[in-house]
Amino acid sequence: MKQKIYMSILLMVLLATTVTSKATNLEPIAVATSTAANANSEAIKEANLVRIKARIEEIRDMDKSTLTSADRKALRKELRVLGKEARNNGGIYLSVGAIIIIILLLILIL
Repeated sequence: MKQKIYMSILLMVLLATTVTSKATNLEPIAVATSTAANANSEAIKEANLVRIKARIEEIRDMDKSTLTSADRKALRKELRVLGKEARNNGGIYLSVGAIIIIILLLILIL
């Protein structure tokens, strides 16, 4: 009996403390209904990645010794933004609490 109470309290604590990593993304998710739309979106993503890689290579090849500190700071910010864009490929994100709950449910079921 005590174990069920402890498990339920643990479950409530985990549910209350879950945090998602994509909570700041407020853009609506568009769902493509046809394969042509999926292929088109993949082509757009690939083109965007090629553009990002080209810009990163351009910044790396740049002579930074002649830049002012403000220009260097702007380049660092631009590189951070480009990195975030490159990593943002969509996908499913699960919080740690959700993963623990899934594992606990699997243990209880099996």
